[in-house]
Amino acid sequence: MATSKLQALWNHPAGPKTIHFWAPTFKWGISIANIADFSKPPENLSYPQQIAVACTGVVWSRYSTVITPKNWNLFSVNIAMAGTGLYQLSRKIRHDYFSEAEPAVAEQ
Repeated sequence: MATSKLQALWNHPAGPKTIHFWAPTFKWGISIANIADFSKPPENLSYPQQIAVACTGVVWSRYSTVITPKNWNLFSVNIAMAGTGLYQLSRKIRHDYFSEAEPAVAEQ
């Protein structure tokens, strides 16, 4: 049974013998790097970078469901990209617009 499932994966039109498998697999590196940046202070995050990551995730998630063959690896990595990008954007926006600025202490 496991052999037949592995054989089906191997021979799938978006399986490991094609670029349709490897491109999204390597794209996971972007999502993993964005997850690693969760510990980064929000002031060090970049609006353009996170907007690009989030928009890429949203657009390509939709695309991956309308192409033939359906590429679920591409779909899942782009959902992760959209999620991490939107989370990072929310951190940056909360920091820039909604956090209480610490009052500057006047030195005398």
